[in-house]
Amino acid sequence: MKMQKLTIVIPAYNEEEILASSVAKLLAIENQIAEQGNVTQSDILIVDDGSADRTWEIVEKLNHGNSRVRGLRFSRNFGHQNALIAGLHEAVQTADMIVTIDADLQDNPEKIPEMVAKSVSGADIVYGVRNDRTSDSWFKRTTANAFYKTLKLLGVELVPNHADFRLMSRRAVQTFLDYPERNIFIRGIVPKLGFKTDAVYYKRTPRTAGESKYPLKKMLAFAWDGITSLTVAPIRLILILGVLACLLAMGMVVYAVVLKVLGLALHGWSSLMVSLWFIGGVQMVSLGVIGEYIGKIMTEVKDRPRYTIQTVLE
Repeated sequence: MKMQKLTIVIPAYNEEEILASSVAKLLAIENQIAEQGNVTQSDILIVDDGSADRTWEIVEKLNHGNSRVRGLRFSRNFGHQNALIAGLHEAVQTADMIVTIDADLQDNPEKIPEMVAKSVSGADIVYGVRNDRTSDSWFKRTTANAFYKTLKLLGVELVPNHADFRLMSRRAVQTFLDYPERNIFIRGIVPKLGFKTDAVYYKRTPRTAGESKYPLKKMLAFAWDGITSLTVAPIRLILILGVLACLLAMGMVVYAVVLKVLGLALHGWSSLMVSLWFIGGVQMVSLGVIGEYIGKIMTEVKDRPRYTIQTVLE
């Protein structure tokens, strides 16, 4: 059998309460995969995204106790997506297949052997897809469904109910890393790669320790980043609104002229003020959306590094 190496990449931010148990579970799963004969080597790469707790101390301890556990440490918090990219960039140098999964293991790690089997059978990308959201609150389920439907209407290709739990082959990762943009939405870029894909399905489990790193504010910001990174549809919507406003204004001019010819008194201070406030609001929102895109362009033009690596544990 050809030498095949599996690397599991774990982005971690303030995960001191759960990291050691998660790594122990993943090492056991890698041993199980090795016994099945699908890989000959495996390791785990933890990317510490500038944690303020004992996360890096735990990574060092795990590394000293087991050479299969490696680590990258950011100089500060650069964000979950950048932690994933750093992990992929490091792992692809030696691995044939790479799995990304969050440190809390709410995405079912028991599905990794199935992912590997599908990869061995020819799939370059294997998505982990949730087929049961009953553990989520009504608000989270509703907003998640609205997000996927909105992106679909905007023409964005996305795998519904898939987050960042996936397996990618070396060539898929290398192709993904050719995308240089700083404002990147990974789960929207991966479907654009065009390689053969497959999926495994699972039910997400509650956290066993620690707190979620994605409160409502971060989730909304993440969703907005996804929309503005993948499509210019909001700007096109502004153009459509502008055209409709002009047509409405022309209609109001005709209406005013007709009333003047008929000699009817034109009363309408309230409606005039409402119209002014409405148009003013639309203009402000439009400027905000355009400004968001201009801000992203500025970030891309500066071409600053996505992250800074402070320490590497081999």
